[in-house]
Amino acid sequence: MFIDTRGVEEGVEVETTVCIIGAGVAGITLALEMNRLGIDTCLLESGGYKSDDETRDLYRGENAGLPYTFADGSRSRYLGGSSNCWGGWCRPLDPWDFDKRDWVAHSGWPFGLDELAPYYARTHRLLKLGPNNFDPAYWEGEIGRADVRRVPLVTGDVRDTVSQFSPPARFGKLYRQDLERAAQVRVFLYANATHIDTDADAKTVRRIQVATLTGRRMTVTAKRYVLATGGIENARLLLASNRVQAAGLGNGNDVVGRYFADHPRLMSGSVRFHKAWARNKLYDIKYHYQNAAVSAHGTFISSQFALTHEVLERERLLNARVWFFSLFYGEGSAGAEALIRCKQALLKKDQPGWKLRDDLATMAAHPVDTVGFGLTRLLQPRSLITDVKMQAIVEAAPNRDSRVTLSGVRDRLGMPRVKVEWRLDELVQRTFDRTFALVAEALRAGGVAEVALDAPLQGRAWSAALEGTWHHMGTTRMHDSPKEGVVDRDCKVHGMSNLHIAGSSVFPTVGANFPTITITALALRLAGHLAQALGSPEAVIASTDALGGEWRGPESKPVETLPFAASSLAHVAAAARAAKD
Repeated sequence: MFIDTRGVEEGVEVETTVCIIGAGVAGITLALEMNRLGIDTCLLESGGYKSDDETRDLYRGENAGLPYTFADGSRSRYLGGSSNCWGGWCRPLDPWDFDKRDWVAHSGWPFGLDELAPYYARTHRLLKLGPNNFDPAYWEGEIGRADVRRVPLVTGDVRDTVSQFSPPARFGKLYRQDLERAAQVRVFLYANATHIDTDADAKTVRRIQVATLTGRRMTVTAKRYVLATGGIENARLLLASNRVQAAGLGNGNDVVGRYFADHPRLMSGSVRFHKAWARNKLYDIKYHYQNAAVSAHGTFISSQFALTHEVLERERLLNARVWFFSLFYGEGSAGAEALIRCKQALLKKDQPGWKLRDDLATMAAHPVDTVGFGLTRLLQPRSLITDVKMQAIVEAAPNRDSRVTLSGVRDRLGMPRVKVEWRLDELVQRTFDRTFALVAEALRAGGVAEVALDAPLQGRAWSAALEGTWHHMGTTRMHDSPKEGVVDRDCKVHGMSNLHIAGSSVFPTVGANFPTITITALALRLAGHLAQALGSPEAVIASTDALGGEWRGPESKPVETLPFAASSLAHVAAAARAAKD
């Protein structure tokens, strides 16, 4: 059921069992699971069914660190959240992304990949992915095209990896009917959580204060509360909920908002392919992104290069992913950028302020660049490719001084706006340098290409070309110790009895893979913990479902899931029996 909060009775108190704040990937995943388990749920969404300027403005704030865009175009404050502007990339974290590394301060998760494996398997249905298989050899064989081939990586330092593409799944559109029909879920639209009220000791949440931009106010009371508003807003709401604890909820150790992370992205070098590899589409983002030629069984895939685990340990580096980036005739021109925006519109990507007529006028005013760029994308003539670069995204090392705080400016709801200070250290620079160098050497040794590298980054100021990937992570990080994290291994806020956090803000370390699939897996896992805590007898069904399908790990080695799943089943069953008693 959907309810427009602007029309509810002023001051009404809504009662429910679980209150979820934020209807993005994590929030909608949780709500659907709660409905399936028969648990009464209230889902609060700040926006409506589509974007609007007034609601979008609530995301805006101050940038205080590296040049960084974190509002318009990178987040979507309406039903579906950031899935509305998501590119669809999906790949689980590598096993070693969960490990504590002595050369990466504050690294490591409280558990390993085996804990998330059964939930990763379940994400494929929600995200509309293909089989649970990320083995490059499997996909090369299934695609079976001469221009989609794996390259020889003979040095042993570099491996190739596979990502799958979601269509992409726009959760607000894809699951709108499911939410409409959900007997146990009420979705309140235009409902902005403005404060989390607690008891006098700030140990138990009592209610959520909710307001609309039209001035209507209400409250929500529940047994369990889940904050699922994203890597920036999760921290913002905790910090702003400071009527009992002056530093904000969950912030007794000054961790909330710290360790803000994003995947930095840069291009480097100039690649000159040997003839046999000049038309290979498998590793080039201009050809493998949502390309039917690089697909099998209805699933689009891409390949990237990564350093082996042994090399990362030997050279004490962070994780990274590298692919090729062909530069086309007209690249970067006004006409080419307009054409790209039109394609994004076809993919239903949220683009604030986009107007088709404006881009059509721009393309008409720059016909040569527009046609040249478009024909190169469509027909792929090598003569119109001006250069090929290597592009990389790198894991951001946990950095306590990279953070989200509150500014002195308030929005229309009276909430403090955010101040975002994105920081990256020298280890990130060294990882860029060494990753590019080792991939270049592997390409040369394998007879694939010659690469002229750019000057090293280490020790220099960051290039103006540095950009983030709008993966906002780490601000309410997970750790067994409340001195090092905001939530425990079950995503419950340390020191609080009934407040949980979902989404990438809980990532302690972020790997070099795209976060949506891990966000979804963690949400499914959290659903099980909530059901267990509430004593739902139907929770057993959730654990049984987790066993469905063989999990194929990122290196195509089957991960044994039965002991974990069986253990979870036993715990949930015990909780259900205790509740009945």
